[in-house]
Amino acid sequence: MQTNEKKPSVTEYFGCNVFNETIMRERLPKNIYKALRNTRELGVALDTDVAEVIANAMKDWAVEKGATHYTHWFHPMTGITAEKHDSFIAPTTDGRIIMEFSGKELIKGEPDASSFPSGGLRATFEARGYTAWDPTSNVFVRDTTLYIPTAFCSYSGEALDKKTPLLRSMEVINEQAMRILRLFGDTNATRVITTVGAEQEYFLVDKEVYDKREDLIFAGRTLFGAKAPKGQEMDDHYFGSLKERVSEYMKELDCELWKLGILSKTRHNEAAPAQHELAPIYTTANIAADQNQLIMDVMKKLARKHGFVCLLHEKPFAGVNGSGKHNNWALVTNDGQNLLEPGKSPSSNFRFLTFLCAIIKGVDEYADLLRISVASAGNDHRLGAAEAPPAIVSIFLGDELQKIVEALESGKLIKSNKKKEFVIGVEALPNFPKDTTDRNRTSPFAFTGNKFEFRSLGSADSISCSNVMLNTIVAYELCQFADRLEKADDFTKELNKLLAETLKKHKRVIFNGNNYSEEWVKEAEKRGLKNYPTTVDCLPHYADDKNIEMFEKFKIFTKSEVQSRYEILIENYSKLIKIEALTMIDMAKKEILPAGIEFTKELCDTISSKKSIGLKGGAEEKLAKRLSFLTDKLLLEIETLEKKTNKANTISDSLKLAEFCRDEIIPSMNEMRLYADEMETIVPEKLWPFPTYGELLFGVQ
Repeated sequence: MQTNEKKPSVTEYFGCNVFNETIMRERLPKNIYKALRNTRELGVALDTDVAEVIANAMKDWAVEKGATHYTHWFHPMTGITAEKHDSFIAPTTDGRIIMEFSGKELIKGEPDASSFPSGGLRATFEARGYTAWDPTSNVFVRDTTLYIPTAFCSYSGEALDKKTPLLRSMEVINEQAMRILRLFGDTNATRVITTVGAEQEYFLVDKEVYDKREDLIFAGRTLFGAKAPKGQEMDDHYFGSLKERVSEYMKELDCELWKLGILSKTRHNEAAPAQHELAPIYTTANIAADQNQLIMDVMKKLARKHGFVCLLHEKPFAGVNGSGKHNNWALVTNDGQNLLEPGKSPSSNFRFLTFLCAIIKGVDEYADLLRISVASAGNDHRLGAAEAPPAIVSIFLGDELQKIVEALESGKLIKSNKKKEFVIGVEALPNFPKDTTDRNRTSPFAFTGNKFEFRSLGSADSISCSNVMLNTIVAYELCQFADRLEKADDFTKELNKLLAETLKKHKRVIFNGNNYSEEWVKEAEKRGLKNYPTTVDCLPHYADDKNIEMFEKFKIFTKSEVQSRYEILIENYSKLIKIEALTMIDMAKKEILPAGIEFTKELCDTISSKKSIGLKGGAEEKLAKRLSFLTDKLLLEIETLEKKTNKANTISDSLKLAEFCRDEIIPSMNEMRLYADEMETIVPEKLWPFPTYGELLFGVQ
């Protein structure tokens, strides 16, 4: 039976599960709504009586949506989100219940602070911690629970999460950017906001296939696997036609994200087989961070509904592109000005050039912190792999801005070019203005017209850390600029001098060429740019004096908070490597080695049978000898890796352990894989114990 029932349009259901501005205006008294707006926009502290009214309105709205519970949703140092669900129910004297939710419950929660990574800030016996409502990020309903975005800190006030430093950094860059705006005579803007649009890459594999791979289950990536006959050589997957199952998944994914008020805008196939991308429209940095965590969670849960598993590891498959997360970062005012917009004449837009120079200086001086912000065991496999930017941090500006900064440095007059028209050469097709810059997809930090794209983030990363670093670094440089310019007798003269000096000293970080090339690695070394190939190389610099000085100046981190984050990251690195090593040992001993031995036996039996009737076993003998060699080598590497993992367990110093994992365990794992992957090319499919790359990457039809 056909139905003509009209499905609701996106405009009708967008944000339907969010306690947004529209709902606030409808459900809150005017004075309460105004007070909340002041808190959200100006940072004014929220009165407890106001919170009580807001909490009751939130509860009523959530219950109408089917909610029975609420949770303080926060971002601990695990890299994922955390939630503890409490019901709204409260008993009455007659044995019934009512649904209650107080302002106190809205504002504050008390999770166990010792059960999350703290890097030594919290001992097991010091368990008390607090979650504090972040009113700048909207609450929302998922399933039957009201989610309240919160910050997470210890009893003594240390930040134990990723949100708190991000909020601190947003306030700092607002303060310093406003100083610059006032120097340029802007009296209208009252706030500068960092905005972010985080593109999300991911892989989809069939769940039935995934369930047969121990490495994917425990490590999130394939630890073994010979290359499939076809990879991405034909460049036929990027922007290609979507497979039906994938398309249905993407449709529902968009729908679920739209309900949560997330501006999911773009979806397409990425370069590698089975790889895809989702890109949202930019929003305020802390909201973007919240929403990106939601996007990843919804992706994973919805994938299973469609018979997929969503892989967010930075390099789940060797030999094809890994997955990144491009962080599009900009500075905008509350009255709609984009401070990174060059305008029609970038050369005469000295306000833009001031912000640009501050960014160039900051990236050069604090490249170590930007590298640290994207450091992980998973991302080490991706960075510099001819598909992602190298570990060397540099800036791409494009030809026009390059000429402008060169002229600024030399003190010459700049002639600005009008935007050229791009002529396609087909009469029926329209011509259109050419952008001021080309795109350089090899650059870690590229200017893309009115924003910077930080391309080094791994797909599983929280975007919070990278944006904390960007905000704080740029704020620090703007502060130095403002300190100097505010004292100047002749503002224009001092500004020209400041910009020229800045560019002369820090232009080394600007590189418009191919960052993938070996030539750039050599050139970067000549320029004195730091190259930290692995997480272990860069992490010890987290607590360098210059970094501590900057963090403490703006109260982003205390020295102990920096040290705690270092300890968490360095420990996580070693833990992940050890998990991968143990998984490899398990798979090799229980699956790969038996498969190789079984086929060797089959070959030997065939050789014996052939020789018994006077035939030669040439092909079988050749295969048997090679396979016997590989199984012997594999067993030897298993034993070697076992010894190394046992030794790792005796190393107590966190840095020495991480160095041992990098220098001893990873090379041993790589060696073991060589023999196992060659065995895969010899052993028949019926005997090979788990799905191959061909099945994983091309199995979804």
